Amino acid sequence: MPRYEVTLTEEEIKELERQIQKGGKGYRIKHAQILLKLDKRPENKEWTYDRMKDAYGASHSTIAGIAKRFVTEGLEAALGRKKQENRYRKVTGEVEARLCAIACSEAPAGASRWTMQAIADELIRLEVIDYITDSTVCDVMKKTRLSLGL
Repeated sequence: MPRYEVTLTEEEIKELERQIQKGGKGYRIKHAQILLKLDKRPENKEWTYDRMKDAYGASHSTIAGIAKRFVTEGLEAALGRKKQENRYRKVTGEVEARLCAIACSEAPAGASRWTMQAIADELIRLEVIDYITDSTVCDVMKKTRLSLGL
């Protein structure tokens, strides 16, 4: 049984149908189609989550998320994608500057040059960042156009 029940007004139904006819971003059209089928109208009675999943190629959690966003945040939020609040950039400008400074400094004792892993370990040792991998260091080094070979 769906946790969030979608009840659309006539205005919202017309807006969703207009959105589907107009075209645009594919996910917005798919979300509009799903919302129309989630509406508690008699003609939508046979539209279960499993049937919508097969018809629109959306997972159960996507359908449930659309219903939840419509009930809690409104039509525009349901048509859009979920906000990615937990995404942030780990390597900030300060971390990048410290990384470059380490790479340009003298190599550690017993080594002829800095390795990506050694740079990552040094950043953690200096408490510039709590965790970083050698592949992240490599990605940052590519973007800075820093050449240790010259």
